[in-house]
Amino acid sequence: MEPSPLYDFFRRGEAARDVRMLAAQGGLAPRASEQLNILVLLLDDPDPEIRQTADDTLNRIPAEALSRFLAGPDVSLGLREFFADRGIFPDDTGEVFDQPLIESTQEGDEDLLDETLDRDSVQTKISKMSFTQRLKAATKGTAEMRAILVRDTNKMIAAAVMSSPKLTEQEIETFSRMGSVSEDILRIIAHNRKWMKSYKITLGLVKNPKTPLAISMNLLNRIQQKELTQLAIDRNVPEPLRIAAKKKVLANRT
Repeated sequence: MEPSPLYDFFRRGEAARDVRMLAAQGGLAPRASEQLNILVLLLDDPDPEIRQTADDTLNRIPAEALSRFLAGPDVSLGLREFFADRGIFPDDTGEVFDQPLIESTQEGDEDLLDETLDRDSVQTKISKMSFTQRLKAATKGTAEMRAILVRDTNKMIAAAVMSSPKLTEQEIETFSRMGSVSEDILRIIAHNRKWMKSYKITLGLVKNPKTPLAISMNLLNRIQQKELTQLAIDRNVPEPLRIAAKKKVLANRT
């Protein structure tokens, strides 16, 4: 599967207990692949209650749904072997699941889907949310919520936005140009092969002065002559990038 920013926080041991418990209950799961990988990871959690909760959640997932998921093209060998030890094997009708296989809902979750609120109302709602509520809003909320939470000062909240299955290419393009997002978000975009197939996203990263220079320089070979010419005189981008763009413009003319 593509890199999962949210899973990485669990893998590095940077998720707080209440967040790990929420995930163990099945209440924090953008996609099936992330949900299963996080649940399997939590089976080794130092907290016995979280370990047991994660195991109970895995056991509640219908075997038929697991078999269909395991036959998908992007499922890791490790995950297939884990479930094989539990007697569950891929079937012949593999599917790509963009939703969790099991989900626990809590009071107020329906508010995350309210598309009728204006930006000020969404900002007010978010300001009253707890950490775990903001985390769920990042993965399951509206586009307006994602536009705000992707700039959250907490790295896990912002990264959770990038794990949302609702995220569109247009949103990614907007994020790639934003100077108000963290470098971590720009790195997440740059390391996602699917998103980087878009020239607009690539160009957004290169023109964004917040993008780490190593990434911008690496992407410069993909930039077309017209935009290279503009970069060569753009005082908003780092000087080394501007000089490199100028050299490419001159080289392309010879």
